[in-house]
Amino acid sequence: MSDALTPRVRRVIEKLPTYKAGKKVQGVDSLAPYKLSSNEIALEPLPSVLALITQAAQEINRYPDPFATELMAALALKLNVAVDQIAIGTGSVGVCQQIVQAMVDAGDEVIFAWRSFEAYPIIASIAGATAVQVPLLSDGSHDLDGMVAAVTPKTKVIFLCTPNNPTGNVISQSQFDAFISRIPADVLVVIDEAYVEFNRDEGAVDGLVSMLAHSNVGILRTFSKAYGLAALRVGYFVGPHHVAQAVAKTAVPFGVSSIAQAAAVESLRSERELLARVELVAQQRLKCEEQLRELGVNLHASQANFMWWPLGTRTDEFAQVCAQHAIAVRAFSGEGVRISIGEPEAMQRFVEIVRDFLARH
Repeated sequence: MSDALTPRVRRVIEKLPTYKAGKKVQGVDSLAPYKLSSNEIALEPLPSVLALITQAAQEINRYPDPFATELMAALALKLNVAVDQIAIGTGSVGVCQQIVQAMVDAGDEVIFAWRSFEAYPIIASIAGATAVQVPLLSDGSHDLDGMVAAVTPKTKVIFLCTPNNPTGNVISQSQFDAFISRIPADVLVVIDEAYVEFNRDEGAVDGLVSMLAHSNVGILRTFSKAYGLAALRVGYFVGPHHVAQAVAKTAVPFGVSSIAQAAAVESLRSERELLARVELVAQQRLKCEEQLRELGVNLHASQANFMWWPLGTRTDEFAQVCAQHAIAVRAFSGEGVRISIGEPEAMQRFVEIVRDFLARH
């Protein structure tokens, strides 16, 4: 049969890069392996959350609530917004895709910083949109002036990842206020706050306050990071009523399982206990940053549960050295490595790896 008569995959799909997840940890001799490559929280779920998961699992023969009613109500109460301002989806990446599907037609443009969340260009391309990448500044922060300059009549959505993945930088409230004043009112600006719970910069942009102040701003959040539910896939968007309703329409039916909803609701009930654990992660990050800077490491000021080391051409070599010591980090070849904050033992081993690496360079 002629190739011309076989089903044809869309050209954009053939050229699409594959999303690169953090590598799995490979054991080395007697060393305990540690995965510092996926921005997961290392602490186990709370016992109360595990109990609800077990209970919900007894009904997996039934379809889940397609509207995640209990979770929507809990989020509306927590955030003090109307239920119809919220859209639920399968993790922030799933909701990100819903946003683009709801707002963007083929040929439109989606703007975001680069390097930033790896899913942005993939999601834009799948929708048939043009992914407009605005390079980060030398300190790893957003070039907001450059993003404003990139806006055209075809621009439909702008993503601002803050704290930014993988550099960890935040956009300040004053920077955002100046930025949004220069953006057309018909362009949706999404503040991606996947790591907001780890932020300790009091001057950072407040996504919820900014959303309430502007008719073209929404926020994107997840239960994967601070809440420790990465495997259950729950994320949400909060924004203008008509936008949130459109985003909700593009969700995969029954995408959020009954187990995921039960775990997310219980996590919100136990938020004080969970956020106390988040504080431990933030303090561990600060401690590790201090140790690395004492060694002469050039680190950006991270406000996430990870650190960014711009190693340039030494990136792959360093990642290989880490792997030889049973540590998995996320390497961006030719640019740098992102190191998730893990167990104290893992971070101490990482510091020793860096010490030895620098001694040989």
